[in-house]
Amino acid sequence: MDPATTTSPMQNECETESSSVWSWWPSWRPTSMSLLKTTESKILTCIQNDLWARFVTLPNQDRIWTLTLTNKAVRKPVEQASKTPLVMVHGFGGGVGLWIRNLDALSRSRPVYAFDLLGFGRSSRPSFPSDAEKAEEQFVNSIEQWRQSLGLENMILLGHSLGGYLATSYAIQYPSRVSHLILVDPWGFPERPQTQTQEGQSQGTEVVKRRPLPRWVKAIAAVISLFNPLAVIRAAGPWGPGLVNRFRPDFKRKFEDMFDDDTMTQYIYHCNAQTPSGEVGFRAMSESLGWAKRPMLQRVHLLPPSMPLTMLYGAQSWVDSSSGDRVVQIRSQVHSKVLLINEASHHVYADQPEEFNRVVDNICNSVN
Repeated sequence: MDPATTTSPMQNECETESSSVWSWWPSWRPTSMSLLKTTESKILTCIQNDLWARFVTLPNQDRIWTLTLTNKAVRKPVEQASKTPLVMVHGFGGGVGLWIRNLDALSRSRPVYAFDLLGFGRSSRPSFPSDAEKAEEQFVNSIEQWRQSLGLENMILLGHSLGGYLATSYAIQYPSRVSHLILVDPWGFPERPQTQTQEGQSQGTEVVKRRPLPRWVKAIAAVISLFNPLAVIRAAGPWGPGLVNRFRPDFKRKFEDMFDDDTMTQYIYHCNAQTPSGEVGFRAMSESLGWAKRPMLQRVHLLPPSMPLTMLYGAQSWVDSSSGDRVVQIRSQVHSKVLLINEASHHVYADQPEEFNRVVDNICNSVN
């Protein structure tokens, strides 16, 4: 059996969409969990190391789609097994397939785990609460239950974007399980700046002076806020795949030396055209224009001072690396550092994969 599609014999891989208001849309949308599986399988055939892909069932019967990679060239597998595993958590709208440039390189010396966050990719898509704290807790609880199900004692925890936010929340709640926290262009750290439109307002408060938004902009923002972030992809129906190609051509370019077709944009489409779930949780956690309702800068001091933390940013990313500098100031510890990856945007791992892999591998080797 192709290792890229190997699953646990105890798991049933039959995919069904939960009943919801969206359940009549599959005939309108050219997607399904089966098409997502097929597209992902094509991506995973590029992996050279040993791969075990399967669902991990949580106590509440939610399932987390999981990849485990080990280096088949290692003569003594026991040596690799003794190394602290690297666990990789993708960002909003992503999935395990986006790590395709990194999985082989990072699993040469230690086991690597990558999973689809609850509500994303091929993992279960349960309902999420509308309360920001409860939605965050549901994500974090699923990660801890996933860890327990796999029997991982410790891990080097790496999170990108939304995954970085959730990885930090996890590390705050379960610090004994995290040997090193690696945050890659993390979302949700800065506080939303206050605006000041009239002289003399908010004296003594750090504010950002901006022109008041036109009424039509406010009206459009109000309408958009009523929907989930990726609703437009589903609403586009048969034009959805083309929409992803048009507005995210960068995903095709980032992987063009691996795939000469639309494999990666098709993967992004199928990940996000399914029944909305994780994005509902994200919407609950975020304010308009993508600010976090519960900014992580307000809580990062709760990380144990002794926990090593590295924050990686793309030098050309829209995510402001000054949040990382602020984290270092807050923690006031030699265990925190900020690194910039040149010529990389938000998707650092795909823009500069060799440098990203080198930096992450060095961090992992500093653990053991």
